[in-house]
Amino acid sequence: MGDYSKALEFYEKSHQILEKALPPNHPNLATLYNNIGKMYNDMGDYSKGLEFYGKALKICEKALPPNHPLLATSYNNIGAAYNNMGDYSKALEYSKKSLEIKKQVLPANHPNLAFPYKWFGKIYRSMKDYPKALENFEKCLSIRETTLSDNHPDRATTYSDIGDVHRLMGNYEKALSFHRKALNIQADVQCNPLECATTYINLGETYREMKDYPTALSYFQKGLEIRQNKLPKSHPDLAVIYHNMGKLYLSTRQYNMAMKNVQQAIEIAQETLSSTHPHLSEYKETFEKIRKKM
Repeated sequence: MGDYSKALEFYEKSHQILEKALPPNHPNLATLYNNIGKMYNDMGDYSKGLEFYGKALKICEKALPPNHPLLATSYNNIGAAYNNMGDYSKALEYSKKSLEIKKQVLPANHPNLAFPYKWFGKIYRSMKDYPKALENFEKCLSIRETTLSDNHPDRATTYSDIGDVHRLMGNYEKALSFHRKALNIQADVQCNPLECATTYINLGETYREMKDYPTALSYFQKGLEIRQNKLPKSHPDLAVIYHNMGKLYLSTRQYNMAMKNVQQAIEIAQETLSSTHPHLSEYKETFEKIRKKM
């Protein structure tokens, strides 16, 4: 959490300097607003992130040509924020705008083309359209396999994304195969610990659905430890893992532990997400299932 505070302090000082030194529609201000927005988004404050992404977009639309890469970045950022906020139709709308620009200005296999496909995959996964999610994650992987080294961390995250969709489609052996590919890379190269945490949690969900509860719990605990160390206490990604553990304890009939974890998930979601967010609805449904068993 200290890293986020220091970064925000740095950006605030930069903001004060640039606002005095530059005209209000200068692209450098847009870059700064995008960076501040990403920082809030990473902290789990999606509405605040969206506010700064919106400021960046206004500048880009006024100051830059319609096919400028910075404009594509702004559209992509806004799409990501809407996805995190549970507004999937708006997420798709802005992500498509980002892809249209990138297709115009980048060669067919440029690594940056992988990002829009990754976000389409995430959005379609959230919408429970798993075939489309898989199609887009595979497009992302195809670009990354062509343009990145075998042990690049971005290939690992894509393997884990694909594995998670296979899990959701009930293809557990395929899911495990892709997650292990991800872990093999993440064990060999320095990568973002939060990306490793996601792989652990995806593995935990796969083993939970396979009813191998001890193995699932061990992976959940690895992912939880990283997220607790790296994220603010009210981050929505912590709610996700608490909910996963609540479902596991429900399956193993440890109802008090299940209730404890799901209540933590609900408390975080109520603090950070809108009342209509799909995740909050899901957590409340699990709460009711546990309550009926107690």
